Amino acid sequence: MGTGIAIIPTAAEAIRNRDSHYPYRFDSYFYYLTGFTEPEALVVLVAGDTSKSILFCRDKDVEREVWDGFRYGPDAAKAEFGFDEAYSFSQLDEIMPKLLANQPVLFHSLGANMRWDRRVTGWLNAVKTQVRTGISAPETIRDVHQLVDKMRLIKSPYEQDLMRRSGHIASAAHNRAMHRTRKLKFEYEVEAEFLHEFRRHNTLPSYNPIVAGGANACTLHYNANDCALKDGDLLLIDAGCELEGYASDITRTFPVSGKFSAVQKDIYEMVLAAQVAAIEKAKPGEHWNAPHDAAVRVLAQGLVDFGFCQGSVDAVIESGAFRQFYMHRTGHWLGLDVHDAGDYKSKSGEWLTLQAGHMLTVEPGCYIRPADNVPEAFWNIGIRIEDDVVITDSGNEVLTKDAVKTVAEIEALMQS
Repeated sequence: MGTGIAIIPTAAEAIRNRDSHYPYRFDSYFYYLTGFTEPEALVVLVAGDTSKSILFCRDKDVEREVWDGFRYGPDAAKAEFGFDEAYSFSQLDEIMPKLLANQPVLFHSLGANMRWDRRVTGWLNAVKTQVRTGISAPETIRDVHQLVDKMRLIKSPYEQDLMRRSGHIASAAHNRAMHRTRKLKFEYEVEAEFLHEFRRHNTLPSYNPIVAGGANACTLHYNANDCALKDGDLLLIDAGCELEGYASDITRTFPVSGKFSAVQKDIYEMVLAAQVAAIEKAKPGEHWNAPHDAAVRVLAQGLVDFGFCQGSVDAVIESGAFRQFYMHRTGHWLGLDVHDAGDYKSKSGEWLTLQAGHMLTVEPGCYIRPADNVPEAFWNIGIRIEDDVVITDSGNEVLTKDAVKTVAEIEALMQS
């Protein structure tokens, strides 16, 4: 960070309606740096001749704890989390101008939150009023999120283990839902199987699950999850859980009846082959886009073979004709956020090179809406297969491999 001061607040509580709040979820940047999960908190990191970490948090308040539960208070938080100093959140406006005085650089996520921008501006203005006494305000403001993004891109062994456990729980949830679907009638009943498995392991969904039967699977962000399941349809489920802040993200597609039709099996095998090719390219030394390029080539070949796209594979890729059936990327960074922090290209515009500790999803798909260039037998087939992959020194590890995904595995599990 160099010499300067960094200010990172946590997320605010959000009101759902009247006096009811949404379940609280901390800010990922704040949590990454502190491990502290309470609302109304801010961390200050000072770097220079005297470096220190300072937490501002809610006061210890036994009366409020009767209503809202345990809170650390500054003294206990300092001892428990290893901060150099800790103060009451109510002291921010008093103390922050003093901390900002004579600092050359302020690291703050300007523009990320207007409320905090206004508050930080107030502190800076308070410092500027002291200019005649020889006290100066920071002349430079840099984006603290960009600095932390680089840190968050490489997952430590501890983070990898958390995500391995998260992937294991989510895999079990997918297997549970797959096994029970033949007995269920609605998408929301399948969603309930996930919630059961997640809560059984003290986790929550890392995002709103997608449980999409039939044509609904061709809507990428479908999450109504309220339609009836129909024999003969495929069911696409995109669901993961969050364990101690870290997300898993899995998609599986399987037949409601427990048996793929010949047409469904052909498309499914194409998508699975695309995923296998993409995972093979997820290794050190390859650039970020290599898995996507590999998946697109397999899918383009399949689309030509099925007669959905015309011409050579290279022509289909160059023209983008494949995007009628595959319109999204093959993956994203994964971590504290489902679409995790970090750039995908360098400042020069080159794709980042994959290296050990990178965590990403690999998720090719094929979505066939009714169209004149597609035989009716293929209409409304939507398939996506997604796994969580960590890059290792020698290749990669698929953290969600326990979620069954071959045709034989799926049919065996569903009919067991």
